[in-house]
Amino acid sequence: MKKLSLSFLFLLILVSCNSTKHVAEDEHMLTQNYIFVDSVRNKSSDIQKYILQKPNPRFLNFPFALYLHNIGSYKKPKTPSEWGKKNPRSYNFIKNIFSEKQSIGYANSFIGLNNWFLKYQGPEIINNRKIKRTADNLWAYYKTQGYFKSKVDTVVNLYKDKKATVEYHITKGKPTLLDTINIKIESPVLDSIYKNSNTSSMLKSGSQYNDKTFRNEASRVLKLFRNNGIYNFTESSLGFYVDSTRADYKTNVEFLISGNRLEDKNGSYINTPYKIKKITEVNVTTDYSFTKKGEPLLDSLNYKGINFFAHGKIKYNPKFLSQSIFLKPNGIYKDTLRNLTRNHLKSLKNFKSTNIKFSEIPGTDNELKMDILLAPTEKYTLGLETEITHSNIRNIGSSAKFSITNRNAFRGAELLKLSFLGSYFNSNSGPGWEIGADASLEIPRLVAPFGLSKLVPKEMSPRTLFSIGSSFQKNIGLDRQTFTFLSDYKWQFNPKKTIQLEIFNTQYIQNLNISSYFDIYSSEFSNLDDVAEVYDAANTSTTDPNYHPLSDKIEDQVTKAIIFMTKVSDNNSFKTTNPDDYNTALNILNRYNIITSDFLIPVLAYSYTYNSQTKFNDNNFSFFKARIANSGNVLGLISKNTNANGKKTFAKIPLAQYFKTDLEYKRFWDVGANSVLGFRTFLGAIIPYDNSDIPFTKSYFAGGSNDIRAWQTYELGPGSRNTGLEFNVGSLKFLTSAEYRFDVVSKLKGALFIDAGNIWDITGSSFVDEDAKFSSLSSLKNIAIGSGFGARLDFSFLILRFDIGFKTYEPYLTGNKWLKNYNFANAVYNIGINYPF
Repeated sequence: MKKLSLSFLFLLILVSCNSTKHVAEDEHMLTQNYIFVDSVRNKSSDIQKYILQKPNPRFLNFPFALYLHNIGSYKKPKTPSEWGKKNPRSYNFIKNIFSEKQSIGYANSFIGLNNWFLKYQGPEIINNRKIKRTADNLWAYYKTQGYFKSKVDTVVNLYKDKKATVEYHITKGKPTLLDTINIKIESPVLDSIYKNSNTSSMLKSGSQYNDKTFRNEASRVLKLFRNNGIYNFTESSLGFYVDSTRADYKTNVEFLISGNRLEDKNGSYINTPYKIKKITEVNVTTDYSFTKKGEPLLDSLNYKGINFFAHGKIKYNPKFLSQSIFLKPNGIYKDTLRNLTRNHLKSLKNFKSTNIKFSEIPGTDNELKMDILLAPTEKYTLGLETEITHSNIRNIGSSAKFSITNRNAFRGAELLKLSFLGSYFNSNSGPGWEIGADASLEIPRLVAPFGLSKLVPKEMSPRTLFSIGSSFQKNIGLDRQTFTFLSDYKWQFNPKKTIQLEIFNTQYIQNLNISSYFDIYSSEFSNLDDVAEVYDAANTSTTDPNYHPLSDKIEDQVTKAIIFMTKVSDNNSFKTTNPDDYNTALNILNRYNIITSDFLIPVLAYSYTYNSQTKFNDNNFSFFKARIANSGNVLGLISKNTNANGKKTFAKIPLAQYFKTDLEYKRFWDVGANSVLGFRTFLGAIIPYDNSDIPFTKSYFAGGSNDIRAWQTYELGPGSRNTGLEFNVGSLKFLTSAEYRFDVVSKLKGALFIDAGNIWDITGSSFVDEDAKFSSLSSLKNIAIGSGFGARLDFSFLILRFDIGFKTYEPYLTGNKWLKNYNFANAVYNIGINYPF
């Protein structure tokens, strides 16, 4: 593999030496732009967008797309006949053996391959016209910042190897400051609104001139008037007059707000004064379709002054649909309420388009009619989700989820969803599968007793979710069966903040095949077998060569192992003479009790999410989520029963009692050239109480395609332990990742990443080894580090991901822990869907 990598690197070096292959003798290829602002080099991404000519894109300092382009040639044949004349032996050979049709296809394959190489971007040739326009752009940009006397000089450096660099030298000069600011409002109506708003202008005397400040002030005033009933107000009624000729680098500003607008009446334009408009008529068409335009509306009804219509039968309850309409009859027009109505109707997920139109009512000068045209989405839709799975226990496998959604299930825009899932995988212990089904009902409002629904305003788009489901696993763990019931409340506190409250999030986990425990977790049986040999050697004198401390028969393993571990736990003499083996046996017994135990997990949880992403393709945003959960508090107070292990039970089922907190933060930066730098950190802790165990499914693990990618799922930790077990879990987790994402070619994107983190135990259990515990900040030295690279195929709707993770720092090693297994032989290959974070 190393030889292959070196050969590939050598080939790249050879190609890079010929990067100017398609550059003519009298031309030069641009390799770098340098920007100097007041003699200091400026690398800001904000200023890069004003440069019209940029070098060929690079990755690891190599212009791969250019190399692919250079493999092709413009001199090669363009048609099969031309190719046949240049390659007669090959062309005639195919023609004589097969046919001329085959020889034409053979020629076209070479022509197509050459054209495929040439379609990638060729060398960026120096263009003096673009350089001049770039200098003009930079001058104009600094003028918008208040540097009215700035100057831009350009220097083009031409080199003998047909390469060139361009320097842009910017001298800003002294900035212009705002002096006297006068506001003139020609309309008494607008003047009254402005003075009563109690808001301050963004234009401040003494501040530096900046075009952006003027645009923001215009936007502020526009919103002010349009949110106070001035429906027709536009930016064309705003004017700024700036005197930039003063020699003292100061300027007076006059802000003029016109009191009239031009209105088209019978083909002629007249000045019409602005007036406060109110909504006097609201009409809602619930089954709008362009194909039905002009057809009669056959059904109608009125609810609290809002008229509802339909070409067929009105299928939506007007009581609930009206809760999404915030511009009510006889109310003042407001842009914010118009946008809120549109967004709220879209959030119902029942309409593929929502069109809101306003028109002035004839014979009046201050009344508007609002028409809302709702085009329903198909009532029933099907969905299919697939995923590739891989972990330390499971080999490669796949899963799929099929769902059917019924919209407006009970005439209140509810979403009723039925889902069926299935998965299949192969492991060292054989194939396994899982099947399951669940039903959920999402209601676009709060459904709560005692009037609690009024605590959350409808403007916050509250949601209530009820869900019930069950799944059955075969040869996955211990053939677990799960029953789940969820009641969930969620609302949008503001465009960036979301609140979620989980009530009665209850899960019942039942293990159906605990007799296969030591077959699945064979490392546990092997470790226990070693203890048994030591124990029997100390307590028996058998010489039977066929004697085995524990049964080899799978059906007898658990029974014999439980008897043996109980015997060891009661033997104080063995504890004194063989403390390590004694602790190993008790650790295995403790893990066995946790994993094989059934659990009832009733959770109450609160989540807060902050997301500053404004649109799907926004690459400059931050994300934060905090979740606080408690399990078993209420039922623990009700029930006084315990089982043989001293664990509290409810309906004879062990009750999971714990507090859990998860904190996650992500930050993304757009670093230009379609590249993104992403950062993520996660901190989670779970603490049991009242002698409860932590369910295996609620514990933390490390490793996997969305985690620390240099280790497989469940493989890493806890702490500096290298247990060799099929699973490793903890009660504390820290994870942080950084990833640089960039374009390679077409839909292919690349990534460089580094992941760090681990899991530890913070329960204080005597069964846990000291090197697995988080005892102090010094435990952070056991953070594992992985790094690597990956490739992504971006199909917009779906991203296929392949990552290779290398173990960079392994805390469990003795001696040198850095880069000891940093090679392809010990790398972990991850296949995933969508980005890891």
